[in-house]
Amino acid sequence: MTDRIVPADRIVLTGLRARGRHGVYDFERAQGQDFVIDVALDLDLGPAARSDDVTDTVHYGELAEELVSIVTGDPVNLIETLADRLAAACLADQRVAAATVTVHKPQAPIPHEFADVAVTMTRRR
Repeated sequence: MTDRIVPADRIVLTGLRARGRHGVYDFERAQGQDFVIDVALDLDLGPAARSDDVTDTVHYGELAEELVSIVTGDPVNLIETLADRLAAACLADQRVAAATVTVHKPQAPIPHEFADVAVTMTRRR
């Protein structure tokens, strides 16, 4: 049996903002609201560092486009479900060993003053 070495390298994308229509209430679906996404990808960045070629790493611009398309796409009730879809998109690249996704819902329908509501999910291969 061989132990799999988990890379210590990480790509981080924080504060990606997109408007979505997620939530359990009809007005959330009708009006939409901003969601803020943070992702951290664990992968071996050695090949990209040696080659200096973007094809040897996760292209974070392309990843951002994919994540925004999920947030602006089909609505879901829970930000847990949204986080799971985003994590699956991050793991679609076989080089990614683990993905941590945080979905912030700063305009959540809470009748009290608050700074943020967020769900964080980590998925590993």
